[in-house]
Amino acid sequence: MTEFLDLETQDAVRMPWNVLPGTKQEAAQCVIPISAIYTPIKPLPNTTPLLPYSPLRCRNCRSVLNPFSIVDFSTKIWICSFCLHRNHFPHHYQSISDDNLPAELFPQYTTIEYEPQNERPTSQAIPQVFFFVVDTCMIEEEIGFLRSGLSRVIGEIPENSLVGLITFGRYVCVHELGFFGRVPKVYVFNGAKEITKDQVLEQMGFFLKKPRPATGVVAGVRDGLSQESISRFLLPAADCEFALNSVLDELQKDPWPVPADQRAPRSTGTALTIAAHLLGVCVPGSGARIMAFLGGPATEGPGSIVSKALSEPIRSHKDLDKDAAPFFNKAVKLYEGLAKQLVHQGHVLDVFACALDQVGVAELKVAVEKTGGLVVLAESFGHSVFKDSLLRVFQSGDNDLGLSSNGIFEVNFSKDIKIQGVLGPCASLEKKGALCSDTSVGQGGTTAWKMCGLDKSTSLCLIFDIVKKENSDVISQAANNQFYFQFLTYYQHSNGQMRLRATTLSRRWVTGPGNVQDLIAGFDQEAAAVVMGRLVSFKMETEAEFDPIRWLDKSLIHLCSRFGDYQKDSPSSFVLSPRLSIIPQFVFNLRRSQFVQVFNNSPDETAYFRMVMNRENVANSVVMIQPSLISYAFNSGAEPALLDVASIAADRILLLDSYFTVVVFHGSTIAQWRKAGYQNEPEHKVFAQLLQAPLDDAEAIHGSQARFLLAKLNPSATYNSDAPTPGGDILFTDDVSFEIFSDHLQRLAVQ
Repeated sequence: MTEFLDLETQDAVRMPWNVLPGTKQEAAQCVIPISAIYTPIKPLPNTTPLLPYSPLRCRNCRSVLNPFSIVDFSTKIWICSFCLHRNHFPHHYQSISDDNLPAELFPQYTTIEYEPQNERPTSQAIPQVFFFVVDTCMIEEEIGFLRSGLSRVIGEIPENSLVGLITFGRYVCVHELGFFGRVPKVYVFNGAKEITKDQVLEQMGFFLKKPRPATGVVAGVRDGLSQESISRFLLPAADCEFALNSVLDELQKDPWPVPADQRAPRSTGTALTIAAHLLGVCVPGSGARIMAFLGGPATEGPGSIVSKALSEPIRSHKDLDKDAAPFFNKAVKLYEGLAKQLVHQGHVLDVFACALDQVGVAELKVAVEKTGGLVVLAESFGHSVFKDSLLRVFQSGDNDLGLSSNGIFEVNFSKDIKIQGVLGPCASLEKKGALCSDTSVGQGGTTAWKMCGLDKSTSLCLIFDIVKKENSDVISQAANNQFYFQFLTYYQHSNGQMRLRATTLSRRWVTGPGNVQDLIAGFDQEAAAVVMGRLVSFKMETEAEFDPIRWLDKSLIHLCSRFGDYQKDSPSSFVLSPRLSIIPQFVFNLRRSQFVQVFNNSPDETAYFRMVMNRENVANSVVMIQPSLISYAFNSGAEPALLDVASIAADRILLLDSYFTVVVFHGSTIAQWRKAGYQNEPEHKVFAQLLQAPLDDAEAIHGSQARFLLAKLNPSATYNSDAPTPGGDILFTDDVSFEIFSDHLQRLAVQ
């Protein structure tokens, strides 16, 4: 596994298959698709230089000069590794030679970043924009929590960033922050109606002093708006801190009366639409984020997810399956339109949903995911998850998220590879070409994607197609059995400058009957599990009548019968290479995970879990699929434990990290001693240290809730198994254990 981690450190890429099958048929037999999980702006090793000039591109296929290009120093020509086109070096490269190479040709710099100094001298002038959209249909206590959370971050917003504010309940109120000594104004819109961009322009007085241009689109200062009219609503943080704090201090519960048998009228859809229109009019193309703070379900106007009558429950998974959620499709359609508008404007939607009820994350998912937004789900605005997450968005230094904006992601490959699509937080730019596969997955049918918002850990899953090769073709290519991939990410760095990161990979391909051992040697089980997780989530959302358990089981059986060692019809002879030995365990846990089992989760929670897995890197996603379990005991320090009910012992403490929840679990004896207060007595100092160790580790990860532990453990001892494990607990469940799962797998794989 370490060699895959080294590759990830250098190039931010993990691939399930690091030795690739050479033909389409062999690729199909590999079961897990030829794919890559790439983290476009993962921090690079400190030794990698930032180049202050523009990259050199191939005149034919537009790929960037890289260490795999063939260079002829005598004629000053380089041959593109993708299309084999011959390119002349420009004049300023004339001094290059074998011992005087530019950085982009160094063999260790397969990933390198450019920040051209001469382009866009005005790029410093593009500030970030934060537009707060705040729900006021909540109890006073929640409004107090939200107020204190927002007040805490206002001081952290970079001084030159622009800030705007909308509050909403039954009506949507756009606050004029730049009132400069005059009476502060609020523009009020009816939350029950659809509001167009023209209505926003007209009602908010953008053309009182300057007539509207007769033709063309109204977009920012360049196209028809005065800076003065924009700075009424969007002001640098340093100038509007006082005004913003004044509005927040006076923030009150929505005054609209609510009958006892009804929900509060909350016009979330209209508020987000107005925010998008306003940003599109004032600051198109800048790195702007709409940050929505939602405290309950939308019940008023476009985007409603439930009626106001409390007698009608909010949609469940069962309702969605039976098509019995009357508001769902309409709301999704609204947010699909909003997603398209935000992607066109280059803006991001972040959602902070803090309520005991569902707020509509399942409907909002499309807009958050396509714009690369962040999503936080908590039970209250007073919860540390909300407060800490919000603070992290604005923190700088070692802790910052590295929030960047306006990204465009492009790909290039050798001629025998095509792209099916991308699963992850991006939107297709519909740039069709010879590299697009006929089959489409996720955001497909394109070789370029828009990433309105991206950060250090945003990861995309790319699914490839191997184009069929004739065997004669294979022999002629035997001399050069490498496939080349290039990923280009053009983005606005948090310092305001535009950068281009180029990652170029080379992977060996093999073909013919004796290639199985080569393929196994390059198999990365963790990356494979994460690709399966993203694919199964995508299929569950897009394919009607899709059976995820059956699909996962069939895939695993085919994988094991293709790559396992066994004698036909003899399950006891079945052996998997160490390179593949953990994949059955990953699939077993993926079948039981919240991505596949929606029982006991609301549609909002399921949407949240899937959105997070769809944007995280391999290491984090593996913990979501198969949680890590650490055991603490008197006679040994912290050590990894099997994710099995047998790990529960009376004299042990367990720490479970499932990424979304961190749980500390005390064995029965430890719990009795803790209740008796032994840890407070000086002679039991060792016991106090034992209790503290997992808490320190948990704090390093995040909070703690103890009821999730039993749902995650392998039920090796259940109420209907013959002999319970000594020391372990018994689980009351009808789930099969991993042992039974493995026995069935071996029996089916050898048939």
